[in-house]
Amino acid sequence: MTKIPFSLISTRVLEKYSKAFLGIADVLQGPFPFLELNLKRANFDITPRKYLSMCILSSLINLLFILIIGTSALFIFGFSNFYIWGPAGAFAIILIMFFQQVNYPKIFANKRIRSIERNLLPALRSILIQMNSGSPLFDILVSIASSNYEEVSKVFGKATKQIGSGVPQVDAMEEMAENNPSLYFRRAIWQIANGMKAGADISIVLNEVIDSLSEEQLVQIQTYGSRLNPLAMFYMLLGVILPALGITFVIIISSFAGLTEQSAKGLFIGLFVFAVFAQIMFLGLIKSRRPNLLSG
Repeated sequence: MTKIPFSLISTRVLEKYSKAFLGIADVLQGPFPFLELNLKRANFDITPRKYLSMCILSSLINLLFILIIGTSALFIFGFSNFYIWGPAGAFAIILIMFFQQVNYPKIFANKRIRSIERNLLPALRSILIQMNSGSPLFDILVSIASSNYEEVSKVFGKATKQIGSGVPQVDAMEEMAENNPSLYFRRAIWQIANGMKAGADISIVLNEVIDSLSEEQLVQIQTYGSRLNPLAMFYMLLGVILPALGITFVIIISSFAGLTEQSAKGLFIGLFVFAVFAQIMFLGLIKSRRPNLLSG
């Protein structure tokens, strides 16, 4: 399902009334050449032209709302030139939100890739176990689709529906691989499909695929470990050493410079906010560097 982040109205309403902005969307397709690919990888059934028009309408509605609320708040609190700062701030915020909306399919696609690759090895091992126990391939696909393998289960569920409607198993597997954004998933499914075409023993093919992915997983773990060492050093520097030195510096400056109590409190609060922000930033950075093939 297509989603537009930061939208104040539903996607259905945006689809209905965004047709008036299709001309502007045609012009904006040039600066965003990878939007079509990102929409496909995110599994959003919508054209780039239509998606951009929905983002434009959503941004205009948000602009009107923020403009009224922001300018009114500046006026109430007595800010000078509120009629300038209000619209300027609203346009700046909306510009950032618009780029976030356009970039959302890429973010969602990356999240989908991580989910697929995180569950790929457990799903393949489950397929191998069921295949060695003598279960038919279609029953195995149905079992994976009904299991809790997140995006992998959704992809297999779509394949089982195609097979149930009369599409050959090999064709369904090839289409499943072709339309998938994960390189590891495509590689694994194509090897299985090629093995089916050649009449090879699928369990042997699966063993080779699992061994290859396991080796790749080990390489990713080693790379991840080597990246953690400098990250841990910078974390200690920004999250521990600099705040401690900053507190000492503020105490010395407040003693010699005669800072007021309010100024000293402001500096301490600033140091606290900086330390919290640095720790949150590094936690997000460490999480984003985590190998996709690691389950859990």
